[in-house]
Amino acid sequence: MISDNAKIGTGLLFLGCVFLFLGVIFLFDSALLALGDVLFLSGLTMTIGTSRTIRFFSRKDRLRGIIAFFGGIFLVFCRWGMFGMILQLYGIVYLFGQFFPIVLQSLQNAPVIGSVFRSPKVDRFFNKVSTSGGLPTRVSPV
Repeated sequence: MISDNAKIGTGLLFLGCVFLFLGVIFLFDSALLALGDVLFLSGLTMTIGTSRTIRFFSRKDRLRGIIAFFGGIFLVFCRWGMFGMILQLYGIVYLFGQFFPIVLQSLQNAPVIGSVFRSPKVDRFFNKVSTSGGLPTRVSPV
């Protein structure tokens, strides 16, 4: 059974993603991006709990992603929306890249949008990102 906090947190996560998407669509509107960031972080905290959120964002092996994610949020709050979102997107992929297969499987089983996420191109993209564990950390010389 899902707790009420987790249900509210999931709704806030969804609204945060919607506002982030709208902020990008409206040419990196800083107000929408900042609102999306606040909703995303509060939704994440309510979904998994305060202590697990702090543990998630304080792991040493994710330091590069944490700095990029919160640095992007800082730039968005300073009204540098485009640069903040680029940095934040890097941090999101670095931090949450391991969860992409779980999200993809849930979206593939969704009634309305499942057929879109079952298409070969989308499936290939998520397989490529998920097998590498996110973004590459170092490019090897040729």
